[in-house]
Amino acid sequence: MSSERLAALLDEYAELEKRLADPAIHADQGTARRVGRRYAELVPLNKAAGELEQARADLVAARELAAEDPSFAAEAESIAAGLPALEERLAELLIPRDPHDAKDVIVEIKAGEGGEESALFAGDLLRMYTRYAERHGWLTEVIDAQDSDLGGVKDVSLAIKTKGVPEGGNGVWSRLKWEGGVHRVQRVPVTESQGRIHTSAAGVLVLPEAEDVDVTIDPNELRIDVFRSSGPGGQSVNTTDSAVRITHVPTGIVVSCQNEKSQLQNREQAMRILRARLLAAAQEQANAAASDARKAQVRTVDRSERIRTYNYPQNRITDHRIGYTAYNLDLALAGELDGVLDALAEADRAARLAGDTELTRR
Repeated sequence: MSSERLAALLDEYAELEKRLADPAIHADQGTARRVGRRYAELVPLNKAAGELEQARADLVAARELAAEDPSFAAEAESIAAGLPALEERLAELLIPRDPHDAKDVIVEIKAGEGGEESALFAGDLLRMYTRYAERHGWLTEVIDAQDSDLGGVKDVSLAIKTKGVPEGGNGVWSRLKWEGGVHRVQRVPVTESQGRIHTSAAGVLVLPEAEDVDVTIDPNELRIDVFRSSGPGGQSVNTTDSAVRITHVPTGIVVSCQNEKSQLQNREQAMRILRARLLAAAQEQANAAASDARKAQVRTVDRSERIRTYNYPQNRITDHRIGYTAYNLDLALAGELDGVLDALAEADRAARLAGDTELTRR
């Protein structure tokens, strides 16, 4: 356990507590939210440190009393037996955490190979994440979507936010960061007349939503094009050029939005997605520069490896990174994802405690 790191974090906690007590900070809601999030992250650490300090003080007192009165010996032994658990808890909290854990996210879902069936599956994933968010009391907002002819989605961007400051600094990212990758489905498509099981896939990209202070964008590095919105089949759904496509020239990242009625609204939504993608790209570059072996928690959706399989005939959901399998696919699709997400979080926690920064993949 690093006493220097603990002292520094406890000093930071005390300083943040003072800042939040100052009414002036709440004049800037953005700053207040950032400070509040960081403070919430350190609350468990401060509590664990306090409990351990108190337990150690109680142990000293109990042993002193036991030296005079043997009846206190059992109490001293009980306190001593509880110390390792408190020390382990504090050591776990001292492990550097993911800096984005308190953030909200933008989830992008893209239909892959499989045509209309893939688009229908992408729609199922959209509903799954929306229902999961509802179960946790989070807010959801469809930023942009391209629907398919049969009611699925070809491409959709979904923003998911906590209400207020997340408890313990555990925001949406801390739960959904595991979802980035290729999701595979095995089932009989509605378009299949022979009753045969088909396999198709959809890609999921999870991005921590960036705030203005996270990413600086030079307007001169943006190319902005406008065009008419289109619906399923490519037909025009708007008589004005309200859809917006933004290209970040230095990186080549392209973002388009067409859901809103005005060009200004579509531009604002596209900028939200662009900031999130630039933040993710900067984080990946920083990890590479530091020779960080940790798996990319945000990754491109065209990578060939699958992270999870949804098998309808067996009502099975399997996460291939950690060998997790459960036969409750119907519940998972209804938003009960905590089983698989808890297993992924536990695997990551065990790896970090062991000094391994890479989540077990298979």
